[in-house]
Order: sequence, then structure tokens, then C-alpha cells
Amino acid sequence: MKIGSLAEIKKELTFFDIKELSVLLLDLAKFSTDNKAFLYFKLFERENPRLFVEFVQEEIDLEFQKSNTRNYHFAKKSAQSIRRKLNKRLKLTKDKETLVELIIYFCEKLRHYGFLDFRHPVIDNLYKVQVGKIEKLVSGLHEDLQYDYTEKILELRNSSK
Repeated sequence: MKIGSLAEIKKELTFFDIKELSVLLLDLAKFSTDNKAFLYFKLFERENPRLFVEFVQEEIDLEFQKSNTRNYHFAKKSAQSIRRKLNKRLKLTKDKETLVELIIYFCEKLRHYGFLDFRHPVIDNLYKVQVGKIEKLVSGLHEDLQYDYTEKILELRNSSK
């Protein structure tokens, strides 16, 4: 079976009334926790724009507190796991400023919890890739925001050496 394109789905959705759309959205939310989280943030983000950022930061904090840093192998696995969870959450927003803020937060936590002290090539590379993502995202922001984040980027770059 071939799944239709987004354009076909969008066209078909125009024929639904409000009640049918709400039932469809609830069914979609029940299908996976990612869909439920996406829907939740889209509905309640208008009231509190920082809701998503705060939620993801709390999640990152919890994961770092649970992480195992007894040796470089466990630290590497923990860092990779946290990064995967972060990337799943980053897919829920398209706001570049939010993406930058969360990736910076992740990098600061890597540094704070001593992951960079191991000097393991995988951890160092993971960190450098995240800093590269930040630089790329910041280059697409407004000039004032670029200036604000430049100092953070320099601080992150210097801490990786």
C-alpha cells in the first residue's frame, strides 16, 4: 500500500468538520507519546512560550542526573543516549532560537557533569558536532541574536580544548 503525499492528506482534511478533526487528532495523540507531546506543546505554547524549553531542560537535567560517568565507556553511552532523546524533542519545534538554546543547554551540561574530562574521541566529537549545529543555526538568526549567542559559542569552543 502506498501512503499518499502530504498535499493529498491536506486536501482530504478540508472535507472534515471540527468534530471529526478533533477525534482524528485525539486518535493521533493516542498513537504515540511523540504525537501527544507535539500536540500538547502546540496547544499550550500560546499561553506560555517557554513551556517547551522548560520541559526539555527538565528532561535533560533528569537524564544527566541518572547518567553513569564511572568510566569513559559508560559516559560515552550516556551522552549518546541523552543526545538521541534531545534530538527527538528538537523535532517538535521549528523555532531556531529554541533549538539553539536547548543545544547550548545540552553542551553546558556535558561540560558541567564532567563528560569532556574523559577526552574520549566519541564524546569530544559529539560535543563538537553539537557546537557546529549551534553555529549553523545562529548564522540563520537575526543579527542581534547572533551577537548575543556569539559569546556563548566562543565559551563552548574554548571549553572543548
